[in-house]
Amino acid sequence: MKLTAKFAGALLGAMTFSGAALASSTTPPGERAGLDLASPLPEGVYFLNIGSVGSWRGSKGDNAFDYDVPILAWSTPWTILDGRIQFLGAIPTISASAHNGIYERGLYNPFVAGQIAWNLGNGFSVSYLAGAYIGIGGTNAYYNNGAVLATDPLNQTTFHQQLALAWHGGGWNATANLMYGIVGNNDTSHVANPDYFNYDLGLTKTIGKWEVGIVGYGSTDVGRPYASYAMQSQFALGGLVGYNFGPVITQLTVSTDLVETNYVQKETRGVLRTVIPLWNPEAPKAVVAKY
Repeated sequence: MKLTAKFAGALLGAMTFSGAALASSTTPPGERAGLDLASPLPEGVYFLNIGSVGSWRGSKGDNAFDYDVPILAWSTPWTILDGRIQFLGAIPTISASAHNGIYERGLYNPFVAGQIAWNLGNGFSVSYLAGAYIGIGGTNAYYNNGAVLATDPLNQTTFHQQLALAWHGGGWNATANLMYGIVGNNDTSHVANPDYFNYDLGLTKTIGKWEVGIVGYGSTDVGRPYASYAMQSQFALGGLVGYNFGPVITQLTVSTDLVETNYVQKETRGVLRTVIPLWNPEAPKAVVAKY
């Protein structure tokens, strides 16, 4: 099976993260920018790894926020109203540090989700995904110069939904991924977290095995969890380059914030995605009649 770049995007679903604990939406702004999350995957099992390095808009000065997300996706043989049923799961890891001695390293909230995706014809696709980032306790802590600053910062569960739209024609690829997260209170500290809305956009051109284009994305808190909370938002632009090696696809994005509200500083980020198909059913063999 030839796996194209638009199918690579469908693997992501909602697999990556940033975190209410890290003063941002649970799903990182821009991680899906330029990805087709609407087109159904061919039936099979896929592995996707997403690695990201960059600065941290939640902390001033020299800092870093890095993550790695190994994802397993199953595109089932089942359909509902011609929509392909797909399931995804991931166990991410995270590393965040700042010049003032604050850091966090370890596992991030595991993610599970189900998705239904339709090919509408004439280059258009749409999908709906629902899932949850599962709260975990006893595995993480914020540290400040070696002292525990906060325990169990990831001990909250987020219900995550995504509506994805895509169009492909004449080598052009237009994508829009709209995400809404309902974030629960932290079960250890009982701290309330804001819900969020993210929008990741992309316009790219396929040239042979290459894909190049621009990405744009933004995020905003939805409502205040308490009266004195300062709602946060941001918008960023960047570029995308990808290459189709055949069964393996890679994509690289580099982006930076243009504007931000109530964050500490603007963020610059690079994301590398690698998609590997693990299994696809064999095509039925033709039956040859012998006389």
